[in-house]
Amino acid sequence: MRRFCRGLTPLLLTVMLALAGCSDSPAPVSSGDNDEKPSYPVTWRFALEEIEGSVQHRYALEFKDRIERISDGNILVDVFPYGSIGTSLQLTDLVREGSVHLAFASPGHLANVIPEVGVFTLHYLLSDDEEVNRGVLASDNLKQLFHEPYEEQGLKLHGFVPEGWMVWTANKPLRSPADFDGLTIRTMTSDIAEETYRTYGATTSQVPFSQVYSDLQLRRIDGQANPVFAIEEMGFYEVQGVMTFARPAQFVTSVVSNTSWFDALPEDQKLWLEDAMDEIAPLAYEVQAELNASRLDTIKENSSIRVVELTEEERNRFREASLPARKAYIRMAGERGAAILDQLLTMVGTTESATPATDTTAQ
Repeated sequence: MRRFCRGLTPLLLTVMLALAGCSDSPAPVSSGDNDEKPSYPVTWRFALEEIEGSVQHRYALEFKDRIERISDGNILVDVFPYGSIGTSLQLTDLVREGSVHLAFASPGHLANVIPEVGVFTLHYLLSDDEEVNRGVLASDNLKQLFHEPYEEQGLKLHGFVPEGWMVWTANKPLRSPADFDGLTIRTMTSDIAEETYRTYGATTSQVPFSQVYSDLQLRRIDGQANPVFAIEEMGFYEVQGVMTFARPAQFVTSVVSNTSWFDALPEDQKLWLEDAMDEIAPLAYEVQAELNASRLDTIKENSSIRVVELTEEERNRFREASLPARKAYIRMAGERGAAILDQLLTMVGTTESATPATDTTAQ
């Protein structure tokens, strides 16, 4: 079994102790009597990988509103935006330790311990049709493929949340793989996330999200990739000259909880949680589309950054160049990862065949 091997930092231990002491919510247990009536209200802690105003923040606030309404105020939700209690890596540790009950966990870091989920960092797997991607990413079949890998790490997977197309920023257009030669691009902190950019010839640098702006400003790195809303809210456009829309991949994150905590919840609380998740699933698509469109307008209004949209011919060059990264993914994720990759491609192809064509322009 693959396990998290990082030790807990003093800061993380301090956060865990503080969280344990400030909540009404019971600590996770390995088993429990779900027939015993809980003492209400209880508090669930929900940690985000993004700051206030982001897609994740909007999602969490909607979840909070719905769970508190569905439960008639018996469940309260405390939302912790990025940076308030730790980095993405630390948040996942906090969930596994039981100090945080719910969190976002993106493949960009999670793939180091759950290699299978690194499939979402590969390029040109998903459809250009948003309706197709919506159907695939929301399907129970896809979630079931990842149930066991998440479970092995003490994480209960509640679903995948797309946050929009990844956009490349640099100080030059990135129209072909050759344009990545000599370019140092920031990637998320998993080895699989680096592989596609290496196939383009780039030098990769794993940089925490909070450090990207300063590293771009100081020219420690030359470029990065994120959805538009993140580029705007983190100010990356202020220190970059060009945004290249190549639509290589969606930023897909997952919502997880501590498995033991979830298993020990009374049945009514499990139902409340699942109902709230089901209610807000469609909202994620609306929120990301709205934020990415409005934030692009904000970037254009407040900067002279150049926006480049690749042609299909240019995108096809990247598509072909990215294929070796799939072999690297299979080496890292093994037979289970190979099966997931094959299933995902099949699901996308089947859904495309059954879905009427729609407008595929980028945000």
